[in-house]
Amino acid sequence: MNNPTAIEAILAWEALDSRGRPTVATKVFLRGGASGAASVPSGASTGRHEASELRDGGPRFGGRGVLTAVSNVVGELAGRVVGLDVTEPDVVDNALRAADDSPVYATIGANAVLAVSIAAAIAAANAAGTSLARHLAGSGALHLPMPMVNIISGGAHAGGLLDIQDFLIIPTGAESFADAIRCCAAVRESATEVARDRGQRE
Repeated sequence: MNNPTAIEAILAWEALDSRGRPTVATKVFLRGGASGAASVPSGASTGRHEASELRDGGPRFGGRGVLTAVSNVVGELAGRVVGLDVTEPDVVDNALRAADDSPVYATIGANAVLAVSIAAAIAAANAAGTSLARHLAGSGALHLPMPMVNIISGGAHAGGLLDIQDFLIIPTGAESFADAIRCCAAVRESATEVARDRGQRE
């Protein structure tokens, strides 16, 4: 049976992210003609418990190339998900998960797996003629998420040698999204004033 929401083919390539570093980009094509494309975000700092980005090493891009992860997408991962129905995201993601025995995707690469998962979800939304948010939320109300605002940066993002990467605030008592943003701005400004009073630099 020619299921229009089944995966027909997958392309992958090495793309550059906003910092000019290589990342995995993928496009999933469905039998009915819809498709979805995604590139994987990559943080500047990583902890020992985070999923593993598969990097090539060697001289290309200072060792940050992702051609091995790209090869894993069009090889191992495509072999597991081509023919699966993207309207059943758990089926697709379980097939992707089964490709790597490592808890952090050290063999296949979390960047390879994530690129396929996101692209498949976008393809499903496009096939349904809806947004990704609506596709993921189902028929229920779409709510704006509660913002989390960074107050102090640490880790690889800062020069202060703080072990904790980010200090975030979440305005749980806000009555609306607009009020949540106002609360966050007020807390951030107050934190800046306290830091200045204590002789800290921005």
